[in-house]
Amino acid sequence: MRLLIVEDERRLADGMKRGLEAEGFAVDTASNGVDGLWLAEQQPYAAILLDIMLPGLSGYTICRRLREQGNWTPVLVLTAKDGVLDQVEALETGADDYLTKPYTFAILVARIHALIRRGSSPRPPILRVGDLSLDPATRSVDRAGAPIELTAREFAVLEFLCRNTDRVVGKREVLDGVWDFAFDGDPNIVEVYIRHLRNKIDRPFGRASIQTLRGAGYRLSDDRG
Repeated sequence: MRLLIVEDERRLADGMKRGLEAEGFAVDTASNGVDGLWLAEQQPYAAILLDIMLPGLSGYTICRRLREQGNWTPVLVLTAKDGVLDQVEALETGADDYLTKPYTFAILVARIHALIRRGSSPRPPILRVGDLSLDPATRSVDRAGAPIELTAREFAVLEFLCRNTDRVVGKREVLDGVWDFAFDGDPNIVEVYIRHLRNKIDRPFGRASIQTLRGAGYRLSDDRG
C-alpha cells in the first residue's frame, strides 16, 4: 500500500519514510504544499500524512481542495499545533484524524492502519431544492450557480431545512436539530436565522422557498412551480 507524506522537516520526513517502508508500505514524500497537492491529485494513495504548516500551501488548503475535487483518500494530520481550534479546523476541512507532535512511531502506524481499514469515506451527497444547492462536504451553498456566503449557524439551519424538504418543521424541532438539547434561550432565535436566510438565499433571487406556516413552523420547498 502506498502512502504520501507531506512534511517540510526533511529529517522527520526521511525518518518516517524509512520506518514505514520497514512496515511494508511504499512511501512518497513532498516537502511543500504545492508538490504535495499535485502528488495527491495524480496518484492513488491508501492514506496521506499531512503536516499543517507547509511552504506553498497549508495542510488545511490541501485537504480542503482534495475534498472539493471529490478525493476522499484518508488524511491523517500531523502537526505541532495542539490547540483545540487547530484540531477543529483540520477536521472541518476534511481530515479524518489528527496526531500531535511529538508522537511515538507505534501510535503513528496504528493510526494509519485504522484509517486504511476504514477506507475512503464516500462524499456526502449534495442537497438540492430546486436551483438551490448545499454541499455538506465543502460547506458551500449556491443558487442557480451563484455562490452564497453563510455563517456557520446559518449554514446549519439551512442544512436542517434541506434535509427536511417539503416538510413543516417547528421552532423546537429546528432548535433540537441545530442547537444542543440544553439550549434554554429564546426560541425566537430561529426566526432571526430564518430572516437572515431569506435575505441571502431568497430575496436577492426573487424567490420565496422558505415558507412560514403560522402556528406550525417553516417549510423549505422549490418555489419555481
